[in-house]
Amino acid sequence: MNRYAYPIGWSPDEEAYVGSCIEVPFLKRAAQTAQQALIDIAEAVDQHVADAQACGEEAPTPLSERSYSGMFVVRTSSQLHGRLALEAAEQRVSMNQWVVQKLSGRDLGSGFGSFGFD
Repeated sequence: MNRYAYPIGWSPDEEAYVGSCIEVPFLKRAAQTAQQALIDIAEAVDQHVADAQACGEEAPTPLSERSYSGMFVVRTSSQLHGRLALEAAEQRVSMNQWVVQKLSGRDLGSGFGSFGFD
């Protein structure tokens, strides 16, 4: 199986499990079991990639193989910015560390700092 990301979920509308591919979002396959939905969507993606390459097009890069800088900009309201700055100060951590902790869902007491986020 290729290295694309495949979410599989139950669809009450289709009364079946539906598999999709994050990197090729227009493809979906429904099946009676989650395992079959995964097999079907993976085969459809393999075929799509083969067809694209046969036409000289590049296949989408799997999310797991993409490079990420570890930095992104988030715009928010001045009120939320102020609240986050206050919370970070109360926790005696940088605003960056506080926001990363909130995004990751980690508790600062759970060894958060040992991952090098700062």
